[in-house]
Amino acid sequence: MPGSSRHLMCFNSWPSQPRWEAAVIISTFHENTEAQRLGQSCPGSHSVSTPTASPAARPTELLTLTPWLAPIVSEGTFNAELLQHIYQPLNLTIGLTVFAVGKYTHFVQHFLESAERFFMHGYRVCYYVFTDDPTAIPQVPLGPGRRLGIIPIQRHSRWEEISTRRMEIISQHIAKRAHREVDYLFCVDVDMVFRNPWGPETLGDLVAAIHPGYYAVPRQQFPYERRHVSTAFVADGEGDFYYGGAVFGGRVANVYEFTRGCHMAILADKANGIMAAWQEESHLNRRFISHKPSKVLSPEYLWDDRKRQPPSLKLIRFSTLDKDTSWLRS
Repeated sequence: MPGSSRHLMCFNSWPSQPRWEAAVIISTFHENTEAQRLGQSCPGSHSVSTPTASPAARPTELLTLTPWLAPIVSEGTFNAELLQHIYQPLNLTIGLTVFAVGKYTHFVQHFLESAERFFMHGYRVCYYVFTDDPTAIPQVPLGPGRRLGIIPIQRHSRWEEISTRRMEIISQHIAKRAHREVDYLFCVDVDMVFRNPWGPETLGDLVAAIHPGYYAVPRQQFPYERRHVSTAFVADGEGDFYYGGAVFGGRVANVYEFTRGCHMAILADKANGIMAAWQEESHLNRRFISHKPSKVLSPEYLWDDRKRQPPSLKLIRFSTLDKDTSWLRS
């Protein structure tokens, strides 16, 4: 930025400052920018200029900064007290969508109870549960400023069809309702639980989460859609991270554009009789390549309980449960 006297460098060339402190500065800059867009002043904010980043970092590392200078959020890379000071006065409402279809309604109670314990404490929250069986959704006690919306959706016999319709349903819900009710919206899977606090460090224009199965493997092993005939096609030289379809979000308007774009791509494939390798997750990864997330969440925000927690992850905030997937989808 013009007039800035402070320069941020890539972590690879910042030996004099601990990596987590650098990440705090980067994250604080992005959060200040977020707050300023809402017309708020940020105490202690400062201008920074960002040089061109080098994408040379190995994909096997748990990084704290993307090549395009978006923060990768994990424990130790942000100042929770400072972020509360920035975001609390903004009086935000955060939306959280899940799909509870068929036997997946069994997960709703545990999911909501864990969200009430750990998700966005101190903020208004709207839970949106999309379900083909509204009578199966339990009544879970909610805290002040938190409410539950149950949205009926059509029943489908094939789980793949449910998966590919998710982007369409979310974009339509935003257009009809959520854009008037929430400032930010996260879209997550219901067969997961919150295990530690999830707070405003996750807020950003467009937020992706690194898939827990592919954060420590080279890009060549990412399960992108490799068929040219699909709109989700990713060439061998493309891609930065492999993102999980179970967690994404951002400003509600940005999530609308993102989900609508994915839906249109899915429709194009469907017209040609094609289903991407990993359904909506393949399209999500394709779109994140051309529409870079402004913030990336480390695998601590999208873990898998079947995996052993590695030393690089200081804690697990949100994780998928070990379950019988074949039974759930039968």
